[in-house]
Amino acid sequence: MAGYLVGIDVGGTFTDFVSYDPNTRAVDVWKNLTTPKDPNEGIVTGLGHVKDPSGIGNMRLGTTIATNAILERKGAIVAYITTEGFRDVPFIQRGNRRSHYDITWVKPKPLVKRRHCFEVRERIMSNGEVQTPLDPETVRAAAKAIKADGSIEAVAVNLLFSYVSPEHEREVKKILEQELPGVPVSLSYDVLPKWKEYERASTTLADAYVKPLVVRYSKTLKSRLKDKGITDHVVLIKSNGGEMTLDAAANAPIQMTVSGPTGGVIAAKHIAKLCNVSHLVTLDMGGTSTDCATVINGRENFTTDFEIEFGVPIQIPMIDIRTIGAGGGSMAWIDKGGMLRVGPQSAGASPGPACYMMGGTEATVTDANVTLGRINPGNFLGGAMKLDAAAARKAVETVGKKLGRSAEETALAMVRIANNNMVGALRSVLIERGLDPRDFALLAFGGAGPLHINDLMDDAGIPSGIVPNYPGQFSAFGFIMTDARVDTMRTVQMTSKRFDQARATEVLQSLVASGLEDLKAQGYTKNIEVHRSVELRYLGQNYELEVPIPFDRFDATTTPKVWEAFHQLHQARFGFNIPREIIEVITIKATVVSLTEKPAFKTIGKGAGAKPLNKRPVTFTSGTVETPVYDRGALKEGDAITGPAVIEEPASVTVLNPGRKLKVDAYGNLLIGKLAGE
Repeated sequence: MAGYLVGIDVGGTFTDFVSYDPNTRAVDVWKNLTTPKDPNEGIVTGLGHVKDPSGIGNMRLGTTIATNAILERKGAIVAYITTEGFRDVPFIQRGNRRSHYDITWVKPKPLVKRRHCFEVRERIMSNGEVQTPLDPETVRAAAKAIKADGSIEAVAVNLLFSYVSPEHEREVKKILEQELPGVPVSLSYDVLPKWKEYERASTTLADAYVKPLVVRYSKTLKSRLKDKGITDHVVLIKSNGGEMTLDAAANAPIQMTVSGPTGGVIAAKHIAKLCNVSHLVTLDMGGTSTDCATVINGRENFTTDFEIEFGVPIQIPMIDIRTIGAGGGSMAWIDKGGMLRVGPQSAGASPGPACYMMGGTEATVTDANVTLGRINPGNFLGGAMKLDAAAARKAVETVGKKLGRSAEETALAMVRIANNNMVGALRSVLIERGLDPRDFALLAFGGAGPLHINDLMDDAGIPSGIVPNYPGQFSAFGFIMTDARVDTMRTVQMTSKRFDQARATEVLQSLVASGLEDLKAQGYTKNIEVHRSVELRYLGQNYELEVPIPFDRFDATTTPKVWEAFHQLHQARFGFNIPREIIEVITIKATVVSLTEKPAFKTIGKGAGAKPLNKRPVTFTSGTVETPVYDRGALKEGDAITGPAVIEEPASVTVLNPGRKLKVDAYGNLLIGKLAGE
């Protein structure tokens, strides 16, 4: 009998759980409040819901521990070792700025103090030639200074052109391990073997910055799970949507920077296939933030262009997810001009919205939805958590008095402002990339997403919407469908005029071999897929395009096809190409995936017509109306509803605006708008 799968998503407000039993195909979902001081406590508490923890065969966990440590500047004290003459790279950063005309803007601080930056004598040139051999005594001098400081917890090593040859960085690490036993060391060649000195420095520093924290977290989690009888395969979700063991996470913690939100995108691919939808845009609205991404023709979008905050890049392979500070816990406030604002500040899990009765007094988006009648205070989390409607109304009224507005008017304004913020996030993943919203369906999830889906469809010009099963735990749901994945890359710097096919082939094959070895170390040897690509640009351009390559060797037949594919891609992306222009080869990439067995889900059976449980007053933009309330669990395939309506389930509520149509598909997903026959 196979053990069941458990997916866990540790969010800013709630920790979500999904379990799947492959023997009975039964799915169970639940959630509890996150415990910010000790996230493991919330995980262990939630696992108390499982009758037999020892029956868990595979547990997959998404967490924001690395992201939060960097955002809140609560990571380790780090030392930075680099080539002589380059210690100021993390402080010089880039020549751009957030706002050219904002004289108050201050450049973000790097994750290291200048007094903790050290130089060593060595120099490798861009072609891999050693101009100056490594001087071991300069490394020992740096180690001596680090030891004398007494506060440094991790070391980041980033030598010039180490992505061409890691020889000197490897030697530095050996010496540091001798001189500083027990102090973790991050090498830029292991973290990001790619050109652009500042980006490599920033990413390697971030890896070292969170490494001691993640090591402690992994050890503690292992111990706590062992106490629960869970000793089988426990993995953390990476930013690229793959998974890695707790030990692997401790060795490469930067890979989990955007861990949690990836689950929703992975699950969205499954929904797109079930609903026969080619273009999806996802909206994951939780208690603290909203995440948006796209799934086009069954594939998610990947990027290495990510900044934890402006000017602090972290260039690791990750699913391209845009995040804004807009969630159910986003607080309303009045700015200096007397205008109503919502977010990005959040009440989080503690003290939470005013209606949570945990000490919060500030009006939040959740309080606004309670005031508007969209959330039933007695049915929050299926009745497991009671909400105080009077406290929510009082908090909203406090804001309204400053504006001279009623509680309902203020609550509607709060919801509309939050919606406007989220439309901005949707546009950033659609219109800014040249994608037409009319070609997409909006997949809304997270506890708060379905509450806002109708308004967002109208405001963003998206004709169709989908509310999947288990929207409140959808990211955790995605974790039980992940594959094991390793992304490898290396900068090579060649041109089409002087392209070394043998060297490029050697790099490509070594990247694939490295990915296979990493997967094997995690226990994955079956159902292997390999995807290869190169980053190219015309000579003199600043940015590259990624071109897939369906072969494992560069030769006289395959190489010309790469140049032709780049010309075609450039034409499609920018509207022109330059067929005889020299092409620069920047980075060679390989992705190795082990396809895991996916859960098989049941259909729900044909319906005989949806019947409401009751009615209650709900306020819409057009006014307050007596609105039918439906139990989602009672809906069956083919059931159709025309708004206004409210569809309730244990962890979320779907609000259907007046005149909007909804239909239930064979698997229980709620199809809205064009997909429902509008």
